[in-house]
Amino acid sequence: MRKIIVSPSLLSANFLELGKELKNMEEAGAEWIHFDVMDGHFVPNISFGIPVLKSISNAHNMFNDIHIMISDPLFYGPKFVDAGADLVTFHYEAVKEDEIELVIKAIKEKGAKVGLSIKPKTEVNKILKYLDELDLVLVMSVEPGFGGQSFMENSLEKIRVLRQEIDRRHLKTLIEVDGGINNETGRKCVEAGVDVLVAGSYLFGKEDVKERIKLLKGE
Repeated sequence: MRKIIVSPSLLSANFLELGKELKNMEEAGAEWIHFDVMDGHFVPNISFGIPVLKSISNAHNMFNDIHIMISDPLFYGPKFVDAGADLVTFHYEAVKEDEIELVIKAIKEKGAKVGLSIKPKTEVNKILKYLDELDLVLVMSVEPGFGGQSFMENSLEKIRVLRQEIDRRHLKTLIEVDGGINNETGRKCVEAGVDVLVAGSYLFGKEDVKERIKLLKGE
């Protein structure tokens, strides 16, 4: 049976008490922390960047799961590694086809793991050829750029295709899903083949966060 990892999304945290929020998630059993970077260009919103990551990357013992929704991952990806990223996931749609392997190489050369993400309207078949080079694939189950959106059911088929291909090729590439994740949608994603569940509003600000993380993990 696959081990399910929960990666709470800091986008839903109380920024006035970021240190406390990180501690709460770690104590509740989260092994990863998801850090959404938005540039106001690739996506219409702006979140936080390198200085914030640098200030919190060593303030906890969780795995720094960095998702960069930005237009120039080749330039910024390695910089997020320098700031403390353990994994940098960039978007397929943010670069030209012939630049994808350059970004993968640039991030890996800095010593971090690398992931590739696809938006809801992007066909999963477009990224299958990169699976051997990737540590993770992130399936967006909402349009990137805003938190609190509803889960898109069509993402489940993408997850199934990825699971089948990864298993067929005996790869260790993880499948992550982000957007509208709660106990119900999380269970559907796990059944489809997901390894990592990103959850924001389902976890932050909840008194029973420890129980919610256990539910997501299937414990």
